[in-house]
Parts: sequence; structure tokens; C-alpha cells
Amino acid sequence: MFHFDRGIKLTKADLAVDCTRRQPRAFISHAHTDHMARHEYAICTPETARLYQFRLGERPVLHLPYRKPIEWGGLRLTTYPAGHCLGAAMLLAEDGDRSLLYTGDFKLSASATAEQCELPQADVLVMECTYGRPNYRREHRDQTIDRLITAVRTVLARDIPPVILAYSLGKAQEVTRILTLAGIPVLQHPDVHAISVLYEAMGTSLGDFQKYPGRWIPGHAVVAPPRFHKAKPLPGLKKCYQIAVTGWAADAPTRFRWGVDEGIPLSDHADYDELFECVRRVAPKKIYCTHGPASFVDRLCEAGFNAYPLGMPAGQQLRLF
Repeated sequence: MFHFDRGIKLTKADLAVDCTRRQPRAFISHAHTDHMARHEYAICTPETARLYQFRLGERPVLHLPYRKPIEWGGLRLTTYPAGHCLGAAMLLAEDGDRSLLYTGDFKLSASATAEQCELPQADVLVMECTYGRPNYRREHRDQTIDRLITAVRTVLARDIPPVILAYSLGKAQEVTRILTLAGIPVLQHPDVHAISVLYEAMGTSLGDFQKYPGRWIPGHAVVAPPRFHKAKPLPGLKKCYQIAVTGWAADAPTRFRWGVDEGIPLSDHADYDELFECVRRVAPKKIYCTHGPASFVDRLCEAGFNAYPLGMPAGQQLRLF
């Protein structure tokens, strides 16, 4: 039903899935740059389509809203919410009595800015497993949010700008909504703000936020991309308190790698326990793991699941199911 040739392809439909090389036809699970390219023709949710075209220019797109199946290339295709960022989707492909679920990036817990994940059952599960190590078991989301809000309020009480570093699409909007719901107004880096305007235009309210006006306004938090995104620096923030908001903050050294004052493990990916919960709920006959540690495949096999790593040397093709 699918094969791997420097990326995943649904064989019958000749449809690439989350390929970062230009393809004649491709499904895009969400609009992060490591999951898309300037394809000749793309299938994705309406929200992802708008973000995709904003980032990569006007492209031919077929909208595939959640839970509205279409017949395409001899397959029945349906998208389901992935809980990762606005518009992020899992793809269920059905071919008669066979079915495959591709998760893309996902998380099972709630989100302030994305529809909660839904998991249909399928014969084959192709899943991302970014946090596929046991040490990536995170505390309850409410506790993490409390930590973030407390940290920001503590810094504001010292009359110092709190700068929260978060990816421009998805995490930055999630953080903004969390803070504004707590009554903390937000100033956004221009790169973040441009995407937040699209979120609002698509009906996802982020609360009291504005573009950074060239100086810090006391009482406001600042949301900006991580330093390694090479975004233009903001003026007036020489003395500030930087907080990295990332699932990798579960590792203490992350704070030093990112060069920040504090790390808070608010993530838009499933943690280790959620990955196992995903497998249990989908109840697949076969599992293929991607974007994560090979050791997670071993953990699944030890638990009695039929699991395999996905990925081969360039140019080598494998028909998997």
C-alpha cells in the first residue's frame, strides 16, 4: 500500500507524504518547513493550505477538511486532527479492506490553538516518534502551563522583559494564547506576528497581542523565535530573561544549548506515554516508526507490537505493505 524511496509514498495513488523534495503530487500534514516543499500539486487541510502558501508562495492545492473523505488515485483519503498546530492532520488511506494511518507530528493532550487529536483505527500505522525515549515523560500540561505563567509573572514583577522563545508557527501562537488567557498581554516578533494574523483570520483567537513596536512595553511578555532560527533581533531587549519553551527542555542541558535562563517543557509532540497510547488506540497489525530514536522500535517490540524502523539509504526502494 506504500513504499519508501527517500520519503513515504502511497503506491497506488503515487502520492508523496510530507516530502521535503518537490513532487508532482503530495500530501502535507502541516505547514512546518521540514514537512513540505514547493510541490506541483498538494493535498492538505484548508488551514494548512493557507499557511503553506504564505510560507512558500501560491501553489495548486486541494483542500481536504477533517473527516470529509474523498476518492483520490484509487484510495479513500480522510484527514483527522493531529493536535500539533493549526490545520495539522493525520491521513487515513483506505484501499478496500486495507487501511493505513499516517500520523505526521501529533500530540494527544489538549491544545489552546489546535483541534484535539483524533485516532481512527487502521491496519498499518506510520507514526512519528520524536520523543520515543522513556525520559520524555512529561508532567501534566496544566502544571507546565502554571510554570510558564508563574515564571513570566515573576520576571515582570522585577520590571524585566520576559522573552519566550518558541517556533514561529504553532508553538508561538500556543504560548501567546496561554499568556493572554492568564491576563498577560503579548508583544510578538514580526515573524511570529505575521503567522498570528493568519491564525486570527482563520478563526483562532489569540487574545491581547500586537507586533513588537520597537521597544519593550512594561507589563508585556515578548514571544520570539529561537536564536538558531536567525530571525532579526528585537531592539531594546539587551537586559531580559529568556525562556525556551520546547519539549526538549525535559533534558536539563537544553537550557545551556539554547543559551537561555530557563527551559519549560511545553511541547506540541506526543511524549513517550502518548506514543504508546496512540498505538493502543489505533490497534494496528504493523507499525512503522519515523522521526525518532530507533530504540523506540525495540520498546514497541518488547511490548508485543509488530514494529519496524522506517527509512533506507537514498535510492533504495522498499515496498512495505
